[in-house]
Amino acid sequence: MPEPILSVEDLSISFPGPRASRPAVANISFAIAEGETLGLVGESGSGKSATSLAMLRLLPPSARVTGRIRFDGTDLLTLPEDAMRRHRGREIAMIFQEPMTALNPVMPVGEQIAEAVRAHHPELSRASVRGRVVESMHHVGLPDPERRFRDYPHQFSGGQRQRILIAMAIVNRPRLLIADEPTTALDVTVQAQILELLRRLQAEYRLSMLFISHDLAVVSKVADRVAVMRHGCIVEEAGAEEIFLRPTHEYTRWLLSAAPSMTTDRDRPLAGFHPSAG
Repeated sequence: MPEPILSVEDLSISFPGPRASRPAVANISFAIAEGETLGLVGESGSGKSATSLAMLRLLPPSARVTGRIRFDGTDLLTLPEDAMRRHRGREIAMIFQEPMTALNPVMPVGEQIAEAVRAHHPELSRASVRGRVVESMHHVGLPDPERRFRDYPHQFSGGQRQRILIAMAIVNRPRLLIADEPTTALDVTVQAQILELLRRLQAEYRLSMLFISHDLAVVSKVADRVAVMRHGCIVEEAGAEEIFLRPTHEYTRWLLSAAPSMTTDRDRPLAGFHPSAG
């Protein structure tokens, strides 16, 4: 069996302070194969985003991180910072959940994407960089990128801003894409378009992807396998079909029952989960 492109082993993350009664992430392990999508699901505060930031070494200096995060056989946690910078944005890229926070409001979007290219390809001419940026904007379905290269984030819709972040993430052809709640702020129609775009890009570039979300319906559309997090731990991991049709952990069953459907009785409250259970 080939070695997975990403292997997380016994990862723990804690933050010092008077309220730090338990680690944010506690001894989790998972792996992602080449071309595979792992969905990481759970409530807010379960440790999903902390896990993704640890993979890129973007946690604050006060965070204590132990375990191993192996990318293509190299432990990212032991790399010198200059070597980590060569991976970050080139081999591993991230799509953040809120475009208006992630994008610089006073810089044209084309220049922001171009910065990602120049950071890893300083040898390219200005014309070559612009060509890569326009091509990336084309690939994510942004209309008329040659003209809109100089436009600012506020001149785009919410869905278009998310496409700009995706263009920035794929412009260097990464091997692993981390998508942290990339559809949370979008309406359902635009959400479906973004999910279809990610599926197309993954197939085209043979991307591996870690897709983070609290929305099980969204995860069911993109993930090959699903890991369910609660209180910093992975309580269940299985193939997507297995998780959604035959969940084994009580918490996973609760998450599925808490999601409303067309047959949900609107006169009854959604399922609750006792905090001491699971």
